[in-house]
Amino acid sequence: MKRIDFWFDCISPYAWLAFDAMPQALQGLSYAVDYRPLLLGGVLQRWGQKGPAEIAPKRVWTYRQVQWLAQRQGLRLQLPAQHPFNPLALQRLALACVPEGAVGPSRRVVQALFEHVWAADGADANAPDRLAALSLQLAPRLDPQAPAVKQALRAATDEALALGVFGVPTWVCEGRLFWGLDALPMLREALAADPWFDGPGWSDDAAERPRVRRTGKPPPAP
Repeated sequence: MKRIDFWFDCISPYAWLAFDAMPQALQGLSYAVDYRPLLLGGVLQRWGQKGPAEIAPKRVWTYRQVQWLAQRQGLRLQLPAQHPFNPLALQRLALACVPEGAVGPSRRVVQALFEHVWAADGADANAPDRLAALSLQLAPRLDPQAPAVKQALRAATDEALALGVFGVPTWVCEGRLFWGLDALPMLREALAADPWFDGPGWSDDAAERPRVRRTGKPPPAP
């Protein structure tokens, strides 16, 4: 049996789609999943990126595409009242729910977090009453704002960065990273021990190559 780390942030609709699609995409294979919360904002900041919803035309495309993908997948997905939003409370709650001795929260907990954001008829994911009800449901005797939980989220994000994670969803299996919903077929082949992953197609493409570097100045208007 191979172990997979599924790195996620509830702010990402693609992570919700991937979470739902994963069992069917990997059906018949021997694997176990550890669900690993991180803070996407910290990841984007580290690599100098913006999230899809922070770029105006990309935001429009993203919202259209994820809803189209969801209806094809048979998954309930409706945009929350605010997006992007600050997912800090939800990601901390995920870590507050980690059982003793486990690496991450259970699939049941992660599903509840995603549904809180993406299957709540457009409600505000950070509405205080909704967050309080979710905390009571998932961690009635725990404090998601405890210093240890806050530190755990920082440590998890640092761990993901050290592995080279640059976005969500990302699966890590046997030292290999698979990013994005459309990487699920590739992950499946890796789990099935496809020999391609031991050849130059995987290893050589990680080598540095000469490349043009942008100056940071915008291109001239056409």
